[in-house]
Amino acid sequence: MDAMIVMRGASKLYGEFQAVHPLDLTVGRGEVFGFLGPNGAGKTTTIKMLGGIMRPSAGQITVAGIDMMADPVSAKQRIGYIPDRPYLYEKLTAFEFLRFIAGVFDVPKDTFEKRAAVLAERFGIGNWMDALIEGFSHGMKQRLVLVAALIHQPELIIVDEPMVGLDPKGARLVKNMFREQAAGGGTVFLSTHSLEVAEEVCDRIAIIQDGRLRALGTMAELRRQAGAEADLETVFLSLTGDVDHQEAIRGLKEKEGD
Repeated sequence: MDAMIVMRGASKLYGEFQAVHPLDLTVGRGEVFGFLGPNGAGKTTTIKMLGGIMRPSAGQITVAGIDMMADPVSAKQRIGYIPDRPYLYEKLTAFEFLRFIAGVFDVPKDTFEKRAAVLAERFGIGNWMDALIEGFSHGMKQRLVLVAALIHQPELIIVDEPMVGLDPKGARLVKNMFREQAAGGGTVFLSTHSLEVAEEVCDRIAIIQDGRLRALGTMAELRRQAGAEADLETVFLSLTGDVDHQEAIRGLKEKEGD
């Protein structure tokens, strides 16, 4: 496997609390990789370490062959990060915000303007580029964050709950973007509570619980580990042994159907 992400013994301590136990994980180029787990399992901490937002207490993380701790700037230049909640400079217009992001990643002006126009049109905010972000709905802000994450053509996209605030059309655009990223040799690292999304778009899925990796593989491999020919919800519950979360998962599915 041509690796995009390699984590070796990556762990995180908060005082005496072990949020993430030593984690070994390799994610390849051309892969949409799902990262699932119950609340408090260590997903967000792992994402922050992977994105260079937080230093691991021990271990090593490389992105596109670059050591995140030794050369964080070069590693982060390969990453596009899409958080679950959009954090934006709301007194800027959408165009001004994207121009700022492009400047951070040293995208040439002409290249930026072409990419921004194409991406904004694709994600349905082309007519809002000169509007202040403070007037955007949550869904529009999420679309703007998607454009910002793609503006420098990152090799790795890290996504935390990508469908929050998106309508069905927006959700479909995002799913298509994941597959296009993988088809072009890039990688998507996707953390989500939506088991249906993970099952639909991910090539492999990891399940983390209590800061430890519990399972890893394709859907077929996870089914074998769980001893169940079933959907991801059943496999997830079987592998985590967490029947207490069954009602919560059903609630999520009902909300998605609203």
